[in-house]
Amino acid sequence: MPLKDITAVKGRRYIEKLVAEGEHEQQDFKFMISDARKIARSVSAFANNSGGRLLIGVKDNGVVAGVRNEEDIYVIEQAAGRYCVPPQQVEFKAYRVDAAVTVIVASIARAETRPVSVVEEDGRRRAYYRVADENIAAHPLMVEAWKRAESGRSGVVMSLTGLECDLLHLIDGRLLELREVALGLHIAESRARSLIVRLAVLGLVDFVYTGGTFKLTRTGDEEMTPASPRTRQS
Repeated sequence: MPLKDITAVKGRRYIEKLVAEGEHEQQDFKFMISDARKIARSVSAFANNSGGRLLIGVKDNGVVAGVRNEEDIYVIEQAAGRYCVPPQQVEFKAYRVDAAVTVIVASIARAETRPVSVVEEDGRRRAYYRVADENIAAHPLMVEAWKRAESGRSGVVMSLTGLECDLLHLIDGRLLELREVALGLHIAESRARSLIVRLAVLGLVDFVYTGGTFKLTRTGDEEMTPASPRTRQS
């Protein structure tokens, strides 16, 4: 979809309002697009969270420079369609800031099916998650919980086991890593993984990113950006 195929509308105030928000969980600035796989990571991160938008033609410092290359749109489409699994749709809108400056807003919706992974250079697939203004590789337990939630294999649970209740008590008001959960419950890490994934699918625990890693917290306790695999309401 070349830039000439998108009808630009007046949008100086709108773009200024978006830029004033800065980069955050649902917004990223891109002065120019050159690496489709890198953009695919942004698409994956937004799609696995609550969606987001790329402002094409805006520098990292917030300076509105305008779109420089019509190929930018093609690269984004390639990133979302070729390097994302499953492929994602991107909606493009063009806004004229002045006679010589146009900014493209590329919007990515929250994925209906998660995880949305990126095919990396080595052929491996990796899912990303948007945390503040960063695209972070999703924790394997988050990915597993997404898969189980989407497949419906969790079933309807009327009650929790004693060990599951112990896990909820253990993490109440705390942020714990997998190893700490295993040690606290005196069980193998493999067993702890299964418990965490099951409770994550049920929406009883969340993952938060802090100190350079994802940690487990009880739902409702998170004071930082949550990364819950449960289905959220839009």
